[in-house]
Amino acid sequence: MTKAEIVQAIYTRVGGFSKKEAADIVDLVFEMMKETLSKGEKIKVTNFGNFVLRDKDERPGRNPQTGAPIKISERRVLTFKVSKNLKDALNRKAGSAPASVPVAAAEPGAAKP
Repeated sequence: MTKAEIVQAIYTRVGGFSKKEAADIVDLVFEMMKETLSKGEKIKVTNFGNFVLRDKDERPGRNPQTGAPIKISERRVLTFKVSKNLKDALNRKAGSAPASVPVAAAEPGAAKP
């Protein structure tokens, strides 16, 4: 899905906004996310996941073509950890009910089936 498709979906589903206003809202959300992450803060979207900026130290590496040793510079990387609810929704078969846990297996100390 592209940014333009997100704008179109907001315009179509929410209503009450022009396409320009929908585009401005999407731009504002992404800008706020960039600003928050650049400050080193975490973004938590309930039932979706967490965006976290991590610092990676300098480390040794190898040039894959020549095999020569190189230093990989320190950098910041963005990580995303999916929420349990989203993970469950993505792994559910189309049209099937959510998987349930047998009561015996859910009890502490119970034997596993």
